Amino acid sequence: MTHVAVLMGGMSAEREVSLTSGAACAAALEERGYRVSRIDAGRDLPEVLAALRPDVVFNALHGRFGEDGRVQGLLDLLGIPYTHSGVLASALAMDKPMARRIFADAGLRIPEGREIRFAELIERPPFPPPFVAKPAAEGSSVGVVIVRDPELSELRGRNDVDPDARMLAERYVPGRELTCSVLGGEPLAVTEITAEEGFYDYRAKYTPNVARHLLPAPLPEAVYDRVMEAAATAHAALGCRGLSRADFRYDPEEGEDGLYILEVNTQPGMTPLSLAPEQAAHCGMSFADLVVRLVEDARCDR
Repeated sequence: MTHVAVLMGGMSAEREVSLTSGAACAAALEERGYRVSRIDAGRDLPEVLAALRPDVVFNALHGRFGEDGRVQGLLDLLGIPYTHSGVLASALAMDKPMARRIFADAGLRIPEGREIRFAELIERPPFPPPFVAKPAAEGSSVGVVIVRDPELSELRGRNDVDPDARMLAERYVPGRELTCSVLGGEPLAVTEITAEEGFYDYRAKYTPNVARHLLPAPLPEAVYDRVMEAAATAHAALGCRGLSRADFRYDPEEGEDGLYILEVNTQPGMTPLSLAPEQAAHCGMSFADLVVRLVEDARCDR
């Protein structure tokens, strides 16, 4: 019987989401007959894994440490095959300014943007509002703000942000929020996301009835196909494997050229509200089938 260790929880701002993702994946694997160990990943993870000696790790961690290449490097050193992307792809995707360079080199359109320290962003914003300010290396829209006030009220008074923190400022792209998952290099489907309040932030992603998922996205066929192609291109350009999800903004006023890639998530959420499992189901793949597929494709970096 294959022994799968499911890594969940962890030490990032996305801990609670990861616990939900991990619990769902562990239950699906048990349903399919796998031996499962649930691990709330902490700094003792090397010792825990050495004692358990699992055959495979299902990485359900989100955010820093679990999604940025660090835990992937540990698993490579221990020689334990793991799901999702390896060290380099994970690190590149998590670092948004670096990922933008990869996307641009691959011919994908990105919003005008600039990496900037938080203190400088407040004192000398690179362009007038509206613009989007986000941490340079976080996931699940943690800390993302749309700045609309010319006085930058959305940013001033943020005592929770280190003045030297790396930020990414991007021009706000009006229009529609789109996302497309890629599994094994093949795009699954395109979803349009509409938030009942504000934009698709952390709260909207993980609170029931706050956002609507329109699947398949009601787009012209040419635009739909372009999103699918762009998601697969980004997945390949970063060197992703397993499952990823690319997020886009689409400005209909610019026609087919109005598609902008924002980022790639190398470990999409696996909660009941998550987009990737929903898109897999749209393609005829159950949640358990998706989880098993990821385990079967697990490997270390070569």
